[in-house]
Amino acid sequence: MTTLTLLFVVSVLLAAGLASAVLWSRHRTTVKLGALAGLLCFLPIGYAAYADLLSRPKPVGLEWWHRNAEEATVIGQQLREGEGLFLWLQFSADPEPRAYVLPWDGKLAEQLQTAWEEAQKNGTGVRMKLPFEATLDAREPKFYALPQPQLPSKDHQSEQALRVEPPGEDA
Repeated sequence: MTTLTLLFVVSVLLAAGLASAVLWSRHRTTVKLGALAGLLCFLPIGYAAYADLLSRPKPVGLEWWHRNAEEATVIGQQLREGEGLFLWLQFSADPEPRAYVLPWDGKLAEQLQTAWEEAQKNGTGVRMKLPFEATLDAREPKFYALPQPQLPSKDHQSEQALRVEPPGEDA
């Protein structure tokens, strides 16, 4: 069961509980029919609202599940001046990437752009330190490019030299 389905089922159960309380009350029939109509309208509207929210980036201030994450990998980014920093983040504990929007900050946008360009030049990725912590310490960059991976070391002892035997007299 996905999170969307679980949240929708909980919402429907709560709305149905409220509607049933009205239906079993001593209110007039018109009030009871209004509660039933409200429940029936809530079902498609609620599902459409949840489905629409899935495609939108979440403001970092609303994150509670990963709020203590130390680092995240930046898979994608888009900078919109005056609007925000739109990020596609991958956490090591979660297999699915998530979309977030940070409030616009020119210095942070410059850090991200510099790290992104360096990572593309090196053929590596970009990491983000403390993605959900608002820090006033501008000395440490929040975004940084990963260093180039170390080349595998050559193990000369395990390699055997190719030996070519000259043909003998038996040939």
